[in-house]
Amino acid sequence: MVNRKSVSPIHHLPFTIHLLMEYSQAEILQTVRMTEMEHLDIRTVTLGLSLRDCASDSIERTAERAREKIERVAGRLVSTVNEIGDEVGISIANKRISITPAALIAGGAQSVTDCLTLARAIDEAARNVGVDFIGGYSALVHKGFTSVENIFVDSIPEALASTERLCSSLNVATTRAGINMDAVRRTGEMIKEAAERTSERGGVACARFVCFANAVEDNPFMAGAFHGIGEPEAVINVGVSGPGVVRHAVEQAPRDAPLDEIAEIIKKLSFKLSRAGELIGREAARRLGLPFGIIDLSLAPTPVIGDSVANIIEAMGFERAGTHGTTAALALLTDAVKKGGAMASGSVGGMSGAFIPVSEDAGMIEAAQLGALSLDKLEAWTSVCSVGIDMVAVPGSTSAETIAAIIADEMAVGVMNQKTTAVRIIPVPGREVGEMVEYGGLLGSAPIMAVNRFGSADFIRRGGRIPAPIHSLRN
Repeated sequence: MVNRKSVSPIHHLPFTIHLLMEYSQAEILQTVRMTEMEHLDIRTVTLGLSLRDCASDSIERTAERAREKIERVAGRLVSTVNEIGDEVGISIANKRISITPAALIAGGAQSVTDCLTLARAIDEAARNVGVDFIGGYSALVHKGFTSVENIFVDSIPEALASTERLCSSLNVATTRAGINMDAVRRTGEMIKEAAERTSERGGVACARFVCFANAVEDNPFMAGAFHGIGEPEAVINVGVSGPGVVRHAVEQAPRDAPLDEIAEIIKKLSFKLSRAGELIGREAARRLGLPFGIIDLSLAPTPVIGDSVANIIEAMGFERAGTHGTTAALALLTDAVKKGGAMASGSVGGMSGAFIPVSEDAGMIEAAQLGALSLDKLEAWTSVCSVGIDMVAVPGSTSAETIAAIIADEMAVGVMNQKTTAVRIIPVPGREVGEMVEYGGLLGSAPIMAVNRFGSADFIRRGGRIPAPIHSLRN
């Protein structure tokens, strides 16, 4: 194994000539400094893979075809990405796969047991090829359920509880369709069931499930990644992180620097991060003989101290993330990240902005514990950032209707603002506000956050559909 701390990318890359045609030596060396000192990593290289040709009238045959194709196409993914990381000297934290929404290939399923056969085959394939996660045990139900999707959705809690790498999602709303409130209600019930099935592990199954409005087809980040039907047969997508790099730069700026200068600093860093990410992605695609898809430049935090979106916000002049003014600061951050990425690459996609997963961000954990950050503030942040209520733990006593109501609010933000929003929420069995639940690794530690004590049950029980907004009629 090459020691990343001592690698000089100028002398160790087999593709040096191609690299230097597009990247200056100063840019490369600055990237290496960011890697060594400021927690820069490539968060994920994700193989998007179509499984539509695996569908069969027998769910057992579909599961076998899916397992075989994943293992065949992704067999060299992990080793190839590791080789590139060693050569370049940049850590590539995760290797992942996203697949066709599994509900689309589960046509032979007659029962929940049939769907679980498919889920476990996909999870087994992920384990065999060595990836961290595989996303796409998913369904698109923003206008309604097919008969197979009804069965499929019922299978999600047990599918997550009985697997290790499988990730799941539902898209329940779009700007063009409105919000499927029947699906929202059902999702609240499903989340409660998934939590109970993994109660001895703090409801951790819920950490691998996301509910979306306006889900994108090329997202490389888990748990919401799936390979959309508009995507090619197979493609390499990259997710770049780097909140530690941005935090360091903002902290080094003069304390009285105007906000437009802060935005410019972030934009320039985003440009460099995008260039590094595209370099990795294109080389991985070349070696694997696959097309390169997109680079998702989302600032994705980790539990490592300093690798925090909350700390970036605080460095702009706040005592704690979550206080008044921080929505404006997050808007500045998200916009600057997008502008820098768009300047650097014509392949920016996914969601590209800033993620705010509470349990995965040390600064947000602290802010929540101190009472600076609430669910209401996270909802406000959703209007300007990439996702929404993300890795939030709430009391296990929280009702399915309250969870559904939280989801409905987030879906409304996405639908009305024509953007992607999402909810990843964990009702932790047996825990109450003020306690902590430990998940470890990238999932971090979650403070149990308070929900509104007044009910929403009658609203949620109405069901039906919240119609699409008038501005969706744009043709």
